[in-house]
Amino acid sequence: MDIHAGIIAASILMVLAAVFAIRRAIHVMQLARKVFLASLRRTRNANAWRLLFLALFMFACAIWLPFWGEPVIFTYFPPTPTASLTPTITLTPTITLTPTLTLVPSQTPIPLVSNTPTLTLTPFLPNAIQALFEGVVTPNPEALFTPLQFSTQFDGVNPVDPKTVFELPIQTMYGGFDYNNLIPGVQWSALWYHDQKLICYETQPWNGGTGGIGGYTECSNPIGGWQPGEYEVQIFMGYDWKVVGRFIIIEPPTTPTFTPAP
Repeated sequence: MDIHAGIIAASILMVLAAVFAIRRAIHVMQLARKVFLASLRRTRNANAWRLLFLALFMFACAIWLPFWGEPVIFTYFPPTPTASLTPTITLTPTITLTPTLTLVPSQTPIPLVSNTPTLTLTPFLPNAIQALFEGVVTPNPEALFTPLQFSTQFDGVNPVDPKTVFELPIQTMYGGFDYNNLIPGVQWSALWYHDQKLICYETQPWNGGTGGIGGYTECSNPIGGWQPGEYEVQIFMGYDWKVVGRFIIIEPPTTPTFTPAP
């Protein structure tokens, strides 16, 4: 359970405890009416009032925690950024031919993809995306995002088996991140690029907490479909660029065919 979920659970427990205290106070007052001794009746009434004040205090705490308590807690316990994984390249084993067989390649070898980024070096928001803004455009200058982690699966909290090189076919790609010092209601945007062309995007007011884990952006139907090459994802808060992540898509390896020699 993360800090945000713990605060919500604590608020619910406080509301339940306050309801129980109110019911107990009413029960004590009803019993006090049946007591003939004035001193004992005053004591029970005093206890009932204490229970009522305790219930009001717990109601106040239950309201205070989600709105003002969470930023205070994240000040002392900021989320720990998750380190990005280093991609590993698996070498394709070579096939040793027997003297009686002749290797006939069925497809042209796939050219190697350069590791040098070929996408834009200065992220910016296109005017068409800015025209879709509905929320606040002035974010917290101390807003932080961890490096993006990419995967074709997402378990609701983190990308499953994140990496930077993927093989076709692909249905949906996820970019996961952790975050801190965000302000709910500020417009945030995620732009997906391939060959310097915008193929997928999402922009909306931020509806999560001020800090935590499990943030993500996804792309299911990019313009032109998923193609081999290098991709770049840019995250913005308002007009401010916050983080960029890259991944590569390649064709699946082909299986060579063998033709017997005459």
